[in-house]
Amino acid sequence: MNTWFTQIGLTLVLMFSAIGLAQAGSLQGAEQPVATEGQIWSQLQAGATGETSSQSQFHNQAINTYDLRVLELRSDLLAPALMAALFGMIIIFILFIKVNGISKLHGGFSGKLVYRWSKLDVSIHWLGAIPCLLLILTGLTLLAGRFFFQPYIPENVWAGFVYAAKQIHDFMAIPFMLGWALMVTLWAKNQLPKMYDIKWMMVVGGYINFGPFKGKHPDAGFANAGEKLWFWAFALFGLLISASGMLLLFPNLFEPSRTLSLIALVLHSVSAIVITAFSIVHIFMATVMSEGGMECMKSGYCDETWATQHHNLWYDEIKENGTLKYKE
Repeated sequence: MNTWFTQIGLTLVLMFSAIGLAQAGSLQGAEQPVATEGQIWSQLQAGATGETSSQSQFHNQAINTYDLRVLELRSDLLAPALMAALFGMIIIFILFIKVNGISKLHGGFSGKLVYRWSKLDVSIHWLGAIPCLLLILTGLTLLAGRFFFQPYIPENVWAGFVYAAKQIHDFMAIPFMLGWALMVTLWAKNQLPKMYDIKWMMVVGGYINFGPFKGKHPDAGFANAGEKLWFWAFALFGLLISASGMLLLFPNLFEPSRTLSLIALVLHSVSAIVITAFSIVHIFMATVMSEGGMECMKSGYCDETWATQHHNLWYDEIKENGTLKYKE
């Protein structure tokens, strides 16, 4: 739903309403006045209804006056916020890395790889991660493209681009929801808050390379405080984006009212903004910011130095209970 389609829809409603009234006036006599567009619009805003063969709720209502407020919210707030969540966070991280540098492993790589994630866990991660990235990019096109990209793209190219984005977005929704459900179910036990997470937050996890934070490596278990924050944000907003997405993807199945559909659209957009911002942070931390971090989700193993530096309590625990296992 966008402003262009809404304007066309309103024009058609007004045009056919005016034609119908004009025909009625001609049948009943020339003295019957024809309603003006302003009068018709006033009636529509007041909730005027018509006749339809559909039996679904609200189908006889020509327009929901909430529509325009949601469109304004989309163009003035939601679309710019999603752009900022994606490109703004990328710019911030690039500048931060230029000033701060990355978190290097003290003493370098040990050459010993410690078992951390099972093959199933790695598969589940990518089951959620790949659709998530595609949903972010296609969702950006659908939500904000009308305002930020379309003016610079030929109309025929833009039409094909939007159509492809919509198809990919709909197709990727199901594997994303499956990945989300498996992650939340299987990983929640390692994401519970601990008291030492507060200290981790206070020193920004030891990733600051200057001032009083330099060289600080706070305690962390299997997941550090930053990862836990991302996990629970993903769990909550993943639930909202999945539930609202189902309403929007299968309207004939759930038959939501038009107002509920608009609320779902707003919740879907807000959840997308939050998940996008956190995803950029997560991607930068895993691929660039933390030396050796990406290996965890490639092979399921991490370097021993990385384990002792970033997740020392977890490393001590598996070493003590005999579950420490190296890659052969």
